[in-house]
Amino acid sequence: MEFIKRHWIIAALTAAIVIAVGLFGAFSTKGDNKAQYFTAKAEHGDIREVVEATGTINAVITVQVGSQVSGTIAKLNADFNSRVKKGQVVAQIDPALFQGTLLQVKSDLANAQANLAAARANLEKAQATASQAKADYERNKSLAAEGVVSPQQLDLARANADTAVAGVSAAQAQITQAQAQVKQKEAAVEVAQTNLNYTTIHAPIDGTVIARNVDVGQTVAASLQAPTLFTIAQDLTKMQVYANTDESDVGMIRPGQVVTFKVDAFPKDTFTGRVDQIRMNATVVQNVVTYNTVINFDNPDLKLFPGMTAYVTIPVAAATNVLKIPNGALRYKPDMKADEIRALYKKFGIEAGGPMRAASGDQAAGSGGAGKQARASGEGNAGGGGGQGNTQAQTRGPRMDVAIVWKLRADKTLEPVRVRTGITDHTVTEVVQVLNGELNDGEDVITGSMAAGANRPPSMGGPTMRR
Repeated sequence: MEFIKRHWIIAALTAAIVIAVGLFGAFSTKGDNKAQYFTAKAEHGDIREVVEATGTINAVITVQVGSQVSGTIAKLNADFNSRVKKGQVVAQIDPALFQGTLLQVKSDLANAQANLAAARANLEKAQATASQAKADYERNKSLAAEGVVSPQQLDLARANADTAVAGVSAAQAQITQAQAQVKQKEAAVEVAQTNLNYTTIHAPIDGTVIARNVDVGQTVAASLQAPTLFTIAQDLTKMQVYANTDESDVGMIRPGQVVTFKVDAFPKDTFTGRVDQIRMNATVVQNVVTYNTVINFDNPDLKLFPGMTAYVTIPVAAATNVLKIPNGALRYKPDMKADEIRALYKKFGIEAGGPMRAASGDQAAGSGGAGKQARASGEGNAGGGGGQGNTQAQTRGPRMDVAIVWKLRADKTLEPVRVRTGITDHTVTEVVQVLNGELNDGEDVITGSMAAGANRPPSMGGPTMRR
């Protein structure tokens, strides 16, 4: 009993202590609604702006080897990864039917040639008959003039001569017809011979077989379109990446730019290529417009295969030793009333209706978006330590966007600083110029805030948070 009583006393004392601590914490924090701020340092450093895209590795020249005739595959002389030479036999279609057709049309040709010879003989016969009939007519004509032959006999001789001349014309027409039939049969023989030749499939180029789509015994039908038997890549030591780049990025890409890319097969390796062209043929998928950027690269060790997915990084601008701030600072807006914000703007000399806009996402930071602008800046630096380094844009000048960042002062008050931003790597952004206020290396800029004791998420520099 005494043990149980002692146990209850200890439990009661523990509960009293917990309640007292809770009440003390509640009363000690009551009325303290000061916000807690999340900050990051403004600092000098280097920034590289890049365009990222995904593409597919392809051979520079790829040829699909098909068949122009239908038939059964009798033999295959090449397989996957086979090295072939131009003119090499890579497949054989069963030629039996085509050989039979060739023999048949050759027989038809011989028959037509025989008919031509017979027509020529008939012409010679008709010509001889015409000569004889003409001579008879001439004799009867002389005799009729002397009164030896009657006019009736003369008329018969004349008719025979005319008939013989007509026979000669008919024989000549038969020869022309026979000659046409011979040419027709010769063409049929040539077609049959060509089809027979097509049963032997040759490699059109030197290269490597990267795809084989048929097996021995399989029937290919070429009635509607030529079936593809093999796909041959000409030279796998020289390859290309077809990268799908967004329409908002193609204006920053130029032929000759050096790019890097990675593949899943070799995650630790970085490969280098060079932009060859941006193809003007647009592709639209779900209202997203992309263009193919062709990147040439060397593949001497044959490490990379056609069809691999490449993750491409194209550097488009670089800045060295410049003041940079995190992109979250450009997206942050204090959780204050509009009047309070305007009062702070006025206090620190920022015109509320001036040429500025609230930074939203990476657009204010000079990153990808439909409203990207590129123009070189010739303005000097103003204010504090904004952008005192050397900016080197590889293909264009930095974008000139104006935004407001909020600096946390030593007394925990906020100070708005109006800045002009440059390039970004989607994590940090260059401060090209401080337009109003001061922003020096090492000072704290606010990226988010949270009201003490509030039962809601903190206000961060993100596009979906309440600011």
